[in-house]
Amino acid sequence: REMIGNLNGLRIARDAGLLPGFFPAVVALGIEEGLGRITAPSVAVAAAQVSAVVQELADEADAAALAPGASLECDPYHAIAANLPLNTYKNKAPLAGAIISAKRIVGPAAPGEVCHIRIGTGDKFRYWEGQSLGVIPPGVNAKTGKPNAVRLYSIASTRYGDDAKGSSVSLCVRRALYWDADTGAHDPAKKGVCSNFLCDSSPGDEVHLTGPTGKVMLMPEHEPATDLIMLATGTGIA
Repeated sequence: REMIGNLNGLRIARDAGLLPGFFPAVVALGIEEGLGRITAPSVAVAAAQVSAVVQELADEADAAALAPGASLECDPYHAIAANLPLNTYKNKAPLAGAIISAKRIVGPAAPGEVCHIRIGTGDKFRYWEGQSLGVIPPGVNAKTGKPNAVRLYSIASTRYGDDAKGSSVSLCVRRALYWDADTGAHDPAKKGVCSNFLCDSSPGDEVHLTGPTGKVMLMPEHEPATDLIMLATGTGIA
């Protein structure tokens, strides 16, 4: 054990395959990785450098654990158009997702209600920043007797989703209500069908998705220096 009291001893222990017997596996691995990068003149400084390498390895492991299971990048990175998913799911064959959360994101005194809706999709729903998706609310149209039509919403999350795993999509939805000035109350017959369905949803509720759609609002990745002028109404700022 005395041989590991200095930097040269650590190298000898490494070459002899003794490090796993002296240290926990992750520490031994960190030392082995770090020895190739260490130029410290003393054991104290070397130990600090080894510690930094171990932390670096731990960070890399954490990042790998968060990495999406499927590739969400283009090669080259700006080749969006050739890899853009479009209308993967259609009205007659939508994707059945599940609500992860629906949370109000404006204060109690705000004029209206806006909710952040997270929807779990697994790795089946691929999209790009700048695209939209469709939500088919349950039920039938009271006027036509036919199933409710699809509503389009701008996607508020990056292609990685809020969980950074590529397994969800998020929306910012303003609850659509109609205030009847004559009665001095909201008219429930004229409230937004889909926005209220989403804002009132609970974790685990099924939601049918279509899309993604849109190919004109994508970021010009091939020209990073491009100036962007961003305008939005309603919740489009998401």
